[in-house]
Amino acid sequence: MTGDTIPGARPASRDEADARAARRRPRREPREQERRFLFSPWHLVLIPLAVVMLVPMVWMLVTSLETLNETRHFPPVLLPHTLAPGNYAQVLQQAPFARWFMNTLIVTVVTVAGNLLLCAMAGYAFARIKFFGREVVFILVLATLMIPFQVVMIPTFIIVKHLGLINTLGGLIVPNLAQAFGIFLFRQFFRTLPVELEEAARIDGASRIGVLFRIVLPLSGPVLATVAVITFLYTWNDFLWPLITIYSPDNMTLQLGLTTFEGTHQTVTNLLMAANVMSLLPVVLLFFLAQRYFIRGIASTGLKG
Repeated sequence: MTGDTIPGARPASRDEADARAARRRPRREPREQERRFLFSPWHLVLIPLAVVMLVPMVWMLVTSLETLNETRHFPPVLLPHTLAPGNYAQVLQQAPFARWFMNTLIVTVVTVAGNLLLCAMAGYAFARIKFFGREVVFILVLATLMIPFQVVMIPTFIIVKHLGLINTLGGLIVPNLAQAFGIFLFRQFFRTLPVELEEAARIDGASRIGVLFRIVLPLSGPVLATVAVITFLYTWNDFLWPLITIYSPDNMTLQLGLTTFEGTHQTVTNLLMAANVMSLLPVVLLFFLAQRYFIRGIASTGLKG
């Protein structure tokens, strides 16, 4: 005798038994039903937008594999009749592309390292150390974000000139060693961390610098990746400041060197696009490697005032 049968009762039919079993089954949650579908309704909007944003990159790649005559053809050639991968080798032969690449890499890496160090220290001071006028100073730092670079371009150039850094890589690095946006991101993220961890380290005799480098920064992977990616993209693609600071071809960065493919009367479009593709590869690679931490850092900062 089972626990479901009652003495003297009529045996249940197969349909009644199936109905009872269906009632006993746990109801499927809406989220479980949504998991059946591979796409959400948002993909109907996001996929066309992604395609539109990818069109210029695909066009740049196609143009880099065309001959010069095909790039000047009207209507434009959607698919090259013959691929010309030699355009990339020609770029390396006609211009010191490797030198420009190394200059850009040195400036970018040093600038990223400087921002991670200085912005982290400044952000920790604003988040944890109480001093007179802390909030006022922080507001003044944020206020610099509203000042266009064109306003401070001439004063910055005069300062760099007095330091003797014109036409040097140092002139590209020093003005960008710390950014107000990086200080803001670090300060907001540090305020979300529990203070008890730092207090325990302070009781054990750790200094403020020791707490920052041994306790706080190891827990700050998302914001470190966010600041690193933003600074890398800004420095790698910067054109205006190198344009007014560098005049020697040996010290040019990639973005400044690409202008040499544009002449007064004609532009070598296929070589220019090939150089653009090569200069874009490190940026795309970095974003794919750090996108998870980048999105997490953006989502976790700015939540606590």
